[in-house]
Amino acid sequence: MSFFGFGQSVEVEILLSDAESRKRAEHKTEDGKKEKYFLFYDGETVSGKVSLVLKNPNKRLEHQGIKIEFIGQIELYYDRGNHHEFVSLVKDLARPGEITQSQAFDFEFTHVEKPYESYTGQNVKLRYFLRATISRRLNDVVKEMDIVVHTLSTYPELNSSIKMEVGIEDCLHIEFEYNKSKYHLKDVIVGKIYFLLVRIKIKHMEIDIIKRETTGTGPNVYHENDTIAKYEIMDGAPVRGESIPIRLFLAGYELTPTMRDINKKFSVRYYLNLVLIDEEERRYFKQQEVVLWRKGDIMRKSMSHQAAMASQRFEGTASLGEVSKYPWREKGFRQNLSNLPS
Repeated sequence: MSFFGFGQSVEVEILLSDAESRKRAEHKTEDGKKEKYFLFYDGETVSGKVSLVLKNPNKRLEHQGIKIEFIGQIELYYDRGNHHEFVSLVKDLARPGEITQSQAFDFEFTHVEKPYESYTGQNVKLRYFLRATISRRLNDVVKEMDIVVHTLSTYPELNSSIKMEVGIEDCLHIEFEYNKSKYHLKDVIVGKIYFLLVRIKIKHMEIDIIKRETTGTGPNVYHENDTIAKYEIMDGAPVRGESIPIRLFLAGYELTPTMRDINKKFSVRYYLNLVLIDEEERRYFKQQEVVLWRKGDIMRKSMSHQAAMASQRFEGTASLGEVSKYPWREKGFRQNLSNLPS
């Protein structure tokens, strides 16, 4: 970069020391496209070099100092001017002076804390990046390089199943059951729906995966709902005593781990939305929150075995006698229905 075409211009490049071996991960950009970035995890060291290539070999480059930063920041789209930094590390590479030839500066940020997962949503972006800066009297030369961070979890200690009875008095009474309340991103949702009373002519049933992004605080709270997936359970009218199995593979969808109150700026939650549509196109629904997490390399064998047993149990057929053992009753279903038959 040069000012009005005079003086020295320089090309800045940030090179990671393990670039050849480090894994890359796809990540959605702000414009909705997918690009690949170097993948890091919490506690990993970030090291490499900043390369400066002078465009004019016979001219010197004067500067007020050279530095590199490792930054983690949250940007709310409705407040573009303010970047909320939760990680900010700086390494000075050179004192004020001049550069007469191309050269490279090594850097290392040891065991860097990266507490949150990289995220690009509808109203918020959480990003990690390296920023090299050559300070100059008139205009700084700045180069940034984004990386992606994934947060890993081990199998949750408590992962109870979800069982609920919902209905409309004297019209519809169903019971739905999911084998777990917490799923990793490549998991399979296994469950069943039991029809205990059917006096509404239902023609279609589906399960939707809904992502709810919440940003801001107090009066400036924004909610964005995004339907990630629609899974058809049934096409046709059910009868009393019928049991409908559910088996939904999560691996094919663009999901992130559940994020709760990230740096007091935003949250991302996921819901399973059970939707019934009758012959008059009225919609009846019930939402249930589930927790999503990114699977780490270490999983407790006992917990893994427990999950497998639970999955096998749901694959079998339950009789109405077995259904009646569950005393759970949920009245919220009725409140979600604005257009009930009289």
